[in-house]
Amino acid sequence: MSSTRVLVADANSTDATREVALLFRDLLNISVIPGGMPSVGRNQGAALADTPYILFLDADIELADRSLIRRCLEKAQRQHLHCLTTNVICRDGGWIDKLLYAANDLFQYLSYLHRPFATGMFMLWDREKFWELGGFHEQIHFAEDYRLSQQVERRRFAVVRGGVYTTNRRFKKMGHLRVGWLFLKTAMNYWNEKYFLRDHKYWTNEADSLPRA
Repeated sequence: MSSTRVLVADANSTDATREVALLFRDLLNISVIPGGMPSVGRNQGAALADTPYILFLDADIELADRSLIRRCLEKAQRQHLHCLTTNVICRDGGWIDKLLYAANDLFQYLSYLHRPFATGMFMLWDREKFWELGGFHEQIHFAEDYRLSQQVERRRFAVVRGGVYTTNRRFKKMGHLRVGWLFLKTAMNYWNEKYFLRDHKYWTNEADSLPRA
């Protein structure tokens, strides 16, 4: 919708992100703002939002279901939810890529039983609650999405079916074992603030565009 405000946080990308985004100005109320590390870019976008809900999307995802956003908003309003996410589908790549993302989806559903886990690829937030929790911790450069979502009450969290498509670029850059081990260590250290503040070298040699808000 042309009235929908879209904020693209661009961290000096070299793939013409700014130029491509602004091509849609006639269809969307779109702006490009300075980005940075994911937490910084997302927070800067959120600071400009004045709507009841904020949707965070990674730059490389594609909605698998055109009704997903509408259904998330309806569910959030109906059940007074603070944070919603969806399942992640690796459309390209091999069976190991698909298996690891399926494990990610399983972990999200299991988080209903313990502490919510929402992926930064798709996070719909109640704006007031987002800022009440302080937004994304800007000193955390890896799993900042998990760190924030785990502060949400379980009854105020939901995983909505429909999904987003992503690529296997993270596995190509880091390798399956490293990504899997990093994910497992993060889940095991959910309580440990110092762990999240360490430099896990996740963005080393990372040339992709950073997430947008």
